[in-house]
Amino acid sequence: MDPVVATAGGGHPPDPVPSPLRRPFHLLAKPTGPICNLACDYCYFLSKESLYPGDRFRMSEQVLSSYISGLLQAHPDGPVAVAWQGGEPALMGIDFFRRAIDLVEEQRRPRQQVEYSIQTNATLLTDEWCELFAQHRFLVGVSIDGPPELHDRFRVDKHGSATSSKVLAGLERLVRHGVDVNVLCTVHRGNQDHPLDVYRYFRDDLGLRFIQFIPVVEWDCVGEGAGMDGRRQATERSVEPQAWGRFLNAVFDEWVVADIGEVFVSMFDSALGSWLGLDSSMCIFAESCGGSLAVVHNGDVYSCDHFVDPDHRLGNLTESDLGALVGSRRQAEFGHAKSVLPLRCRGCEVSFACHGECPKNRYGSGSGDEAGLNYLCAGYYSFFSHIDGPMRTMAELVRSGRSAADVCEALDHARPRGQYWSGEVER
Repeated sequence: MDPVVATAGGGHPPDPVPSPLRRPFHLLAKPTGPICNLACDYCYFLSKESLYPGDRFRMSEQVLSSYISGLLQAHPDGPVAVAWQGGEPALMGIDFFRRAIDLVEEQRRPRQQVEYSIQTNATLLTDEWCELFAQHRFLVGVSIDGPPELHDRFRVDKHGSATSSKVLAGLERLVRHGVDVNVLCTVHRGNQDHPLDVYRYFRDDLGLRFIQFIPVVEWDCVGEGAGMDGRRQATERSVEPQAWGRFLNAVFDEWVVADIGEVFVSMFDSALGSWLGLDSSMCIFAESCGGSLAVVHNGDVYSCDHFVDPDHRLGNLTESDLGALVGSRRQAEFGHAKSVLPLRCRGCEVSFACHGECPKNRYGSGSGDEAGLNYLCAGYYSFFSHIDGPMRTMAELVRSGRSAADVCEALDHARPRGQYWSGEVER
């Protein structure tokens, strides 16, 4: 999706001398910490409440001010992402976000372009919220797991009741106000076998054009002998590796012959970048990581949204310079650790696109050439192998100045909607 850029305001501070320490990074702010009005069964963040016993989990004015000033000071000129997530960030109330926007306009340098985004379950959104998002060009991510019968399998409220009707009401308001929307769909044991039902629901029933699929991988600590390393195994809600591959393959087959250039699936966009030899647009497929951090309600900064734990707490932005935390040796070591892959990955013909995926989905130890292997390895191998042929053709089209959407014409493989693409690895 095109960058969401805030319009220029007045009263900017003078542009200070450029600092060589400034670098682009992404900091995901969680103003309510793990607190949410829903109780999705697979949510990995609800348990983080135990890190702050007795806390109210509301970002204070002091922390908000430190977050905005630290973020803007640590970034170079150009785009700066102000990104909100939860829990459910809308629980902070709309005035909190108005204040955040005011602070941005007071403090950003003239050549900084702020891009606002928020991830929400959409159940609390009113017309007033949507007007704010439209005015400041927020990119709003809405969490939906497919048609109601699939969405309501795990995405429930505190009473265990279905949430789809409230989510769809919020989505309708966003669309009516002209807000830029994408959908974040988690893929789990409840919807993994319905890829086309999910994809067509987003495309045809909801009219959505920007889609992100996220695999649910939960770990249970178990006794010796269970799981690859004898210490943990995936829960029964987690997507199965082979099913994850089949899900992506089925959606790709539909997309590549019917929707390329019209519907944008982040997984496919990132893959094309890999076949073009570019850095991945998704951190999970980057060779190393460390550029996507998280800050919670009290100002504690963590190495990553998926590693909010005592071992990965870098410091607090009310006490330390944010740029120094981002550029610290601890964060550099965290980012480099991702590039240490098991032996099996080093000879894999699709490792250039996968890079072992996210460390959070890797087994802890293992043995031999499977030490540190990703739980989803079989699924990703199937997917990246499946799309190799058309991706190489799309990459050649782009290099020659043509559109990747010409792939079917180039290969003379246009097929009726729903018929699978025959993708094979040829390298």
